[in-house]
Amino acid sequence: MPPISLHNPKSKDFNKPNVVTIDVGGQLFQTTIQTLTLAGSNTLFSNLFNSSEQPNRIPFIDRDPELFSIILSLLRTGNLPSKAKSFEIQDIVFEAKFYGVEDLLVQSQSNPSQFEPFDLEKSIILPLSGRDSPSAIAATPYGSVHVSHGSKITSFDWSLQRKSTTLTQFTAIDSLLSLSSNVVAAGATDFCGLQIIDLEMGFVRQTLNWENVTKSGSTVQAIGTSPECLFTSFESSRRNSNSILVYDMNDSFKVVSEIGHNEIFGADLDSAIPSTKLNWIPSLSLLMASGSHSGASGITGNIKFWDIRSGSLVSEIKEKTDCFSDITVSDTLSAVFKIGINSGEVSYIDFRNISSDCCWNCLGDSRKVMNVKKEGIGCKIESHGNQVFSSKEGELELWSEVLMGSSSAATGRNGEEERIFKKNVLGRSKDIGGNRITNLGFGGNKMFVTRKDQQCVEVWQSSVRNII
Repeated sequence: MPPISLHNPKSKDFNKPNVVTIDVGGQLFQTTIQTLTLAGSNTLFSNLFNSSEQPNRIPFIDRDPELFSIILSLLRTGNLPSKAKSFEIQDIVFEAKFYGVEDLLVQSQSNPSQFEPFDLEKSIILPLSGRDSPSAIAATPYGSVHVSHGSKITSFDWSLQRKSTTLTQFTAIDSLLSLSSNVVAAGATDFCGLQIIDLEMGFVRQTLNWENVTKSGSTVQAIGTSPECLFTSFESSRRNSNSILVYDMNDSFKVVSEIGHNEIFGADLDSAIPSTKLNWIPSLSLLMASGSHSGASGITGNIKFWDIRSGSLVSEIKEKTDCFSDITVSDTLSAVFKIGINSGEVSYIDFRNISSDCCWNCLGDSRKVMNVKKEGIGCKIESHGNQVFSSKEGELELWSEVLMGSSSAATGRNGEEERIFKKNVLGRSKDIGGNRITNLGFGGNKMFVTRKDQQCVEVWQSSVRNII
């Protein structure tokens, strides 16, 4: 029997205005046309009651009625009912695909608006095959994640149930960026070219290269993105030149412009520093490019802000004292955040104060700035929403701004109201500690964490939202 057929009702009058009846696996369900239209125009439900023929017939769908009740509840409320916990999530996913409502299921279970930073706890461990630890992670807006380990990229769908692994040409992948649910940009510091890889089909769509003056190969130091552009920091294989290329993602990755091109001569260490992190700042329409270098005088770095339309350098911060170990930008908080290599403390600069002579505001013990122990080595920092997440060894810290009334706000060194940030340690007692954290990523209502010498990915979620 086909999955959908029609038969006559035997008893009740089902011709109530706007109320329709569906027979699923021998069990009758009543709902409204409006509820079914919430599924969308290109779904199974959109065609059930379009025909004016046989108005007294009841559509029959040869599927599991218990699972259909879950799907119907999703249409009615936008959420899964509590009884969904009794089913395997993959079974619900299969049914949602059959009815054409998987997008609704994703929005209900892995929506970025459901991310609750203060309620995060370690919920799932995603194992990786092989002996290589994760080197980079790339999450998508609705919670699927790609993980590079050795020469492989392993992908998990938004439900974290479906897993696939793609073997690449790289020995190891250092930079990974998700361009869509199945397409990533990948690069390495010891392999020439940036590859655009279709993980679903398992092939390299395109390889992007930078041709420098010496005609040598170019390796990838960092990748970033804006809604329209892909940014790639290249360094020549001979390490005597570097540049940042801007590609149009809507025009087959055509080169739009080249910024920050440096040819290195003699002992000019500033130009020798390639950008190892690229962050787009939407509110300023600027690209933040940062990099550091270890030399005889210690660790130094620079943070440059580029106007990609004109190719001009808008501002630059030179890092000499307590150079950043890692750095990020929060457009929501209008600030740049770093972890100092010496102090291991989090500091910030407000967007309004970015200049060559600006001063960092330390959120911890500022006396550690001159620390020779280098407490910040290996620490990570990332922003997400209104929060900043940082790691110290195996622990995760959450920084949030405390909103102060104008009458109680203190005045900072620049004559402006001083901003107050509060730190919280993430996780339950059993979640705290472990190997040093190597990567942080965010997608949907999840945070992804990888650690040194561990062949897995930790998934942190809100215990309240974790329905299935």
